[in-house]
Amino acid sequence: MVLEVVHYGHPALRQKGAPIETIDPQVQQLIADMLDTMYAARGVGLAAQQVARPLQLTVIDVREVTDRPSTLHLHGQPANVDAFMPLVLINPQVTPNGNPETGPEGCLSFPEIYADITRPGAVDVTALDRHGQPVAFHCGGLLARVVQHEVDHLRGILFIDRMDRAQKAPLQEELAALQAATKAALQKKSEPPR
Repeated sequence: MVLEVVHYGHPALRQKGAPIETIDPQVQQLIADMLDTMYAARGVGLAAQQVARPLQLTVIDVREVTDRPSTLHLHGQPANVDAFMPLVLINPQVTPNGNPETGPEGCLSFPEIYADITRPGAVDVTALDRHGQPVAFHCGGLLARVVQHEVDHLRGILFIDRMDRAQKAPLQEELAALQAATKAALQKKSEPPR
């Protein structure tokens, strides 16, 4: 089932995700729904906060992006990124392991807003997969960028928080309008029917 992706201004985007203690049928359904939602929105990653669920859960799939390569190492050996997708990360921990690289980013919670963001070019990741099994890998390129972007969401951090003033200034009007529209929609939902 495709869920609503919440936009900038929704309080869920600023909530830190709670660790998932048990991967029960509800969590499995949320994973399936988040994958459906990400694909429907043509995204490469989606965090639980973006569907208003403050949990330590993200889904990722970079297979459709052919112009921005990804690298992956499992057990110290190069691995096929496509065979590893879609990627479900529960309670992920990320350790930067590369020089800073600047690249373009967008976000489903910020429609049509893009910016160049600087992040470590590679990361080491440990998490649980959708079956509760531990996974550990090293990744670079686009996959490393997406993992960091989504793990930021799990901490209540948005990609606009990674922009400097000069980057953010031309977007201020657009960001304010998006935030106002989101808050107005939330207000309308909370009003009792007449």
